[in-house]
Parts: sequence; structure tokens; C-alpha cells
Amino acid sequence: MSAVAVCTPERARLGLTVLAAAWLAGCVQPPRPAAGEERPDRWSGRLAVQVEDAAAQSFSAGFVLAGSARQGSLTLYNPLGNTLAELGWQPGQALLKTGGQERESSSLHELVRDLTGTDLPIEALFDWLHGQAVQAAGWQADLSRLADGRLVATRHTPAPQTVLRLVLER
Repeated sequence: MSAVAVCTPERARLGLTVLAAAWLAGCVQPPRPAAGEERPDRWSGRLAVQVEDAAAQSFSAGFVLAGSARQGSLTLYNPLGNTLAELGWQPGQALLKTGGQERESSSLHELVRDLTGTDLPIEALFDWLHGQAVQAAGWQADLSRLADGRLVATRHTPAPQTVLRLVLER
């Protein structure tokens, strides 16, 4: 005796309902954060910092930036992929690991300055990477090529002028 599947109208409607629900579920977007809410994310690529002082300092590295301005991490790599530094932060605490040494501070900006040789607007950087042209004291960000994975920000004041360039991986 062979088993024959019988397709009743109820079964057909149930099948179509399940199929439609599955199709609609594939279209659902994850909820977006409300205004002012943290938007954790992750970016990687290359960064360069150029400080126009008497020593004409410059610094470049591969990077991975994750989290948010409130809580996150920044890892820098040399061209061979070896870790140069790891910086992690959360409210009231930041930790910098370089060359087997650790340095802790209540100031993220202090450790960023130690790491890069200049002050960088970490809070604004996250907004810039999200395409928001927020203001940061003394800084001007060019977001016109962000869709191409490029961001350039220049600090005009206080001196010395500093240029931050990011090239994001796709």
C-alpha cells in the first residue's frame, strides 16, 4: 500500500501562510537604536595620524575599532599583522597594552594621546563613522567619501594642525 499525500484546502492555506511568514521574516530589519542611544559597531582598515609640529610626526597602522564612545576597544597592527597596541575603555577606566606593558588611566584621552602622539576626538569619531557630521572642538571632518570607505578629519586648533585619515576595509 502506498502513502499518498492529500493536499486539502486547509493544508494549502497553512503552507502558504508559513511560506509568507518565512518570506516576511527575511525582510525584517534589526531594530535601530533610538536617538541618543549607544550604537555599538566595528570597523577595520588603515589609519594615519599626521601632526604638523616641528618634528613633523606621523603614525600609521592597521586598526580594528569596536564598541562605542562609551565602551569599546581599539587595536593597532603593524604591516605584518602583529599587534602594536590594544586600548580598551569603559566609563571611568581605560587600559592601554603596548609591548607587554599595561597602563591604566581614568582618562581615555590621556592614553590616546600617549598612543598616537596627539589628542583625537574619539567620541566624534564614532559619530563620523556612522555618517553624522557632529562637531568636535577644533576638528573638521570630511565625510564626503565615507561611502567609499574614506574619512579625513583635520584639527586646526589648538596647534599643531593634525590630520587623521581612515581607509576602511570593505
